[in-house]
Amino acid sequence: MDYSQFLLMPQEVGLLLVFLLVFIYDTFMPQRSQRALPVFTTVLFAIYTAICFVPCEVGSAFAGMIETNQATWAMKNILNVGMLIVLMQAAKWTNEEFMRVRRGEFYELLLLTLFGMFLMISARHFLLFVIGLETASLPIACLAAFEKKRYESHEAAAKYVFTAIFSSAIFLLGISFVYGIAGTLYYNDIATMIIGQKSTLLVVALAFVIAGVGFKLSLVPFHQWTADVYQGAPTAVTAYLSVISKGAAAFSFLVIMAQVFGAAYSTAWEWMLYAVIILTITIGNLFAMRQHNLKRFLAFSSISQAGYIMLGVIAANTLGMASMMYYVLVYVFSNLAAFGVIAAIERQTGKTTTDDYNGLFKTNPWLSFTMMLAMFSLGGIPPFAGFFSKFFIFVGACKTGSVAVYVLVLIALVNTIISLYYYLLVVKAMFIRQDDCAIPTLKSSCGERAAMIVCALGIILIGLASCIYTSLTEYTAAIANIFSQI
Repeated sequence: MDYSQFLLMPQEVGLLLVFLLVFIYDTFMPQRSQRALPVFTTVLFAIYTAICFVPCEVGSAFAGMIETNQATWAMKNILNVGMLIVLMQAAKWTNEEFMRVRRGEFYELLLLTLFGMFLMISARHFLLFVIGLETASLPIACLAAFEKKRYESHEAAAKYVFTAIFSSAIFLLGISFVYGIAGTLYYNDIATMIIGQKSTLLVVALAFVIAGVGFKLSLVPFHQWTADVYQGAPTAVTAYLSVISKGAAAFSFLVIMAQVFGAAYSTAWEWMLYAVIILTITIGNLFAMRQHNLKRFLAFSSISQAGYIMLGVIAANTLGMASMMYYVLVYVFSNLAAFGVIAAIERQTGKTTTDDYNGLFKTNPWLSFTMMLAMFSLGGIPPFAGFFSKFFIFVGACKTGSVAVYVLVLIALVNTIISLYYYLLVVKAMFIRQDDCAIPTLKSSCGERAAMIVCALGIILIGLASCIYTSLTEYTAAIANIFSQI
């Protein structure tokens, strides 16, 4: 084997190196040095993230099973930034007494799931994609059960495992149908073999593939696990699951649907996705209105946000991919800002309901300001970054010129207005409602404050930095060939 092929996987190799260094530190450093592991891991990952922004060589490796290009490089960097923020937010929590013996495992499992997501993003062969999917999914069940003395944490892990097993089985069944049709598992070869085919077996295979990946994205009707897992898992794990996992799955889904099944776009999966997107956005919004627990609230919010992300898949063009990547970038800062505030308050007070936040502005103005920015951005209120992300993804979808897509975007716009109601309820609780027993003034850790500052700056500045979206558009234009079948 030509080991020089690993040079085409610099981000994956670098991540494995970070994993090994963290593992060695956790295994061999004396007990008195273990409390420094969160700082060591965060600093090491920050260095790795900075190095990854150096442009890498473009090409394919291992007989075409894995591909590195400008778009995959940019998407992995977006996930790295999100992962770094999660590590900053979790540093104080991982040094709690009950985490003392499990601190190293938390970081190792987290890095392992990210490695699996990188494989999903770069995969150009379904066998490698499944390996990445399982590598990303199974450790999350362990992470969800980390707070072993809480019943909700056990319940979250059990529900995640069972749902992951069944979704993987459905996905593999769909892939087996695809293999029966095409006789290969390479993306490009499948695309060539299915040109002109309109068999029922292909439609069924596509339905199973959408269902399998729809679990990772929390698309309706594959979303039932989301609220319970988000509520039961540790908040740091929930933040990671809501952003990093969703971003990797969305990019991989777009590549699969466009590059592999692009020839069957209008005859098979276009109308499937129309129905899934409308249901996802609408049901996510309706159920979010009913939530009082903020983690469940953000769970249904993330379901709705997944529907907006899928508009980039419907666009099925370079502008749609760039808009989707930009949306994920903005979502990273917006959602992690909200979870950062929730984690800081929950760690010190145990309070997680909307009513607990009544009068929060008077006692904790900085936390209230950060949460307000997050809610405004998630709701798409200008001039924050969330407004621009929704605008660009709507424009990308409308570029198809289809009347059906115009109707779909109109429904999404109406749902955006509906979502403002429940996002502003949180702002109302913090700034307008009064409570004599408001949460007392809290002192956040250095990592939590740094993460909130980064998220707040991202929400304010990313929408104004047009160079980011322009660069993403250039990266996706360089791989326009994956949309050639559509």
